[in-house]
Amino acid sequence: MPGLIFVILAPIFLFIFNALTNELCAKKSIPAESQPNVFRTINVLITLLLISAYVENIFTY
Repeated sequence: MPGLIFVILAPIFLFIFNALTNELCAKKSIPAESQPNVFRTINVLITLLLISAYVENIFTY
């Protein structure tokens, strides 16, 4: 059951963090050339966090 919740909520978390990253880029006036690197870094880190939490919950329950 916890695995199903993670699979459903993971895209929502990624969407929210992408919206927050967009606001960060706009507020800090990050140049358009470096914005893809910022988005990529944050997306990779959030994905790793979600995968590690998923694996931890799968083996805990």
